Amino acid sequence: MRKSGFADTAHGRLAWVESGGEGPAVLFIHGNSACKTYFGRQFESEIGRRYRLIAFDLPGHGESSDAPDPERTYSIHGFADAAMAFLEARGIGRAVIVGWSLGGHIALELLARWPGTVAAWITGTPPAGTADMQSAFLPSENMGLTFKESFTEEEARSQAQAGVGAGVPLEPWMLEAAMRADGRFRPLMLRSIIEGRDLDGREIAATAPQPLAVVSGGAEPFVNNAFLTSLAYRNLWDGKVHILDGLGHMPFWQAPERVNPLLARFLDEVAR
Repeated sequence: MRKSGFADTAHGRLAWVESGGEGPAVLFIHGNSACKTYFGRQFESEIGRRYRLIAFDLPGHGESSDAPDPERTYSIHGFADAAMAFLEARGIGRAVIVGWSLGGHIALELLARWPGTVAAWITGTPPAGTADMQSAFLPSENMGLTFKESFTEEEARSQAQAGVGAGVPLEPWMLEAAMRADGRFRPLMLRSIIEGRDLDGREIAATAPQPLAVVSGGAEPFVNNAFLTSLAYRNLWDGKVHILDGLGHMPFWQAPERVNPLLARFLDEVAR
């Protein structure tokens, strides 16, 4: 039976949901201006019945409160701090981390910083450092919105649609999530990246001993897949970057019938 609630942390009151499975814990971390609901097609699958899937809304997103100290929280490393505080509040000492987009960058920080990280799966995320930004991402009009403090409804709709994929119906709650997000986090996050205050994702991928799955849509609008395949990885799951033909930035929502079996195999191999 699915459970939900709130965890009080120094980074705010964080909303969470669990799938109800009794297997090992798997923490899902969503992207920029999104929310935990994006992982519904995994929670409702056989994976959710076999594993203890957990998703939470980042500070300033979804049903979570805004960060009480934006300067402390609104960065990749600050969100990683919030994730660790959430895990501690929930009494979770070991977990596989599944991160999408911004959530993937947070997952990489956890891979390096949280001792309980068993393995990580990143989607829509290039393991990059400050110096890699131009080569790691594709030029896009929507990339400009990634760090814009305030959205009009039209901009929020454009950003959410770019994430879910062209031709894929946009759910009302997706637009609501983009409009709800505390826009202060976007420029603060950019400043942290420019100042080099977050860990270098390329270095983490090259040195982390835990298994790392890298999964990307073949029609990814933001991430440069050639960059993904050019990197050195210490422990790349399956020995390759998985490029899923025809899928975009959110393959787990766009085609769960293709992604869920892959995710299930990953979890079966690393989590038990």
